Amino acid sequence: MPSPAQSTASAALPKPARIRPAAFGLGRFRRATPTERREWLLALILLTPALVMLLLFVAYPFVRGIWLGLLDSVVGREGDFVGLQNYAKLWNDSIFRRAAANTFVYTGFATVLKLAMGMMVALMMNSLIGFKRILRASMLLPWIVPTVLSTLAWKWMLDPTFSIVNWALYQVGLIRLRIDWLGGPVMAMGSVILVNAWRGTPFFAITLLAGLQTISPDVYEASSIDGANAWQRFWKVTWPLLMPVTTVVMLFSVIQTFADFQLVYILTGGGPANSTHLFATYAYQIGVATGKLGEGAAASLAMFPFLFLVVLFQLWYIRHGEGGKGVA
Repeated sequence: MPSPAQSTASAALPKPARIRPAAFGLGRFRRATPTERREWLLALILLTPALVMLLLFVAYPFVRGIWLGLLDSVVGREGDFVGLQNYAKLWNDSIFRRAAANTFVYTGFATVLKLAMGMMVALMMNSLIGFKRILRASMLLPWIVPTVLSTLAWKWMLDPTFSIVNWALYQVGLIRLRIDWLGGPVMAMGSVILVNAWRGTPFFAITLLAGLQTISPDVYEASSIDGANAWQRFWKVTWPLLMPVTTVVMLFSVIQTFADFQLVYILTGGGPANSTHLFATYAYQIGVATGKLGEGAAASLAMFPFLFLVVLFQLWYIRHGEGGKGVA
């Protein structure tokens, strides 16, 4: 038994305050204070419009697409449940396999090109002294102009008969015959990659420029004192410190480029001879142009596993890899 002194001492100690759980769930909501209840209701009211939008325009189309991919549905008829037959049919489709390969080539080359050009533009903008605001605003024009308008302009610029690109190259003596930029498989793929890189470079440049401006000048001064030249300062100082920002911007770029539709559809429509078809353009051709909604939904959902793996890998890299150094 505790002694009277111990009993008196334990009685004198203050009781620990009960930690009230956060007001999540019905039971916790009932146990919450009036202030916590009002905050919970306010948060629910503010989040409701966003949740409704996500449910209507993201969750429902996604679930509906999964269900359509399991049906032999066509326009005007719901169709019967066929399981994975649509996916098996696509797997045996040579055009679909070509579209899958094109999507990886298109995404890989375009992302690397946007990263390289965006890095160069960001480094130049970071070293400027005057007219920074005007140049930053003008640099964003390719990215903020609607995709359809800018792509139509590029389609005219690459036209074999009226191409201003061919005219400029002819005037400087680089070509003697006009080039059909969108008429051959290799040239067409290269052209759509170039246009995508032109459009996406400002997003990379502005994001990387923001990352560059967070690097302390003292780091560059210390590396210069140690004898590092400009190239060494970039690889040993700038690039490692920009890696978290670079990883995030590449994540968004890969997702957007992998699911690209407007640019390729307006420039080439998937041609010539299906040489520029991507997942999105071929799914549109099957589901809308031919009316096979089930197969079109299956073709569009075929890109989801790849995007999911890319997101998981890059998020893991940000958290645990070199991109996550210094991240809690």
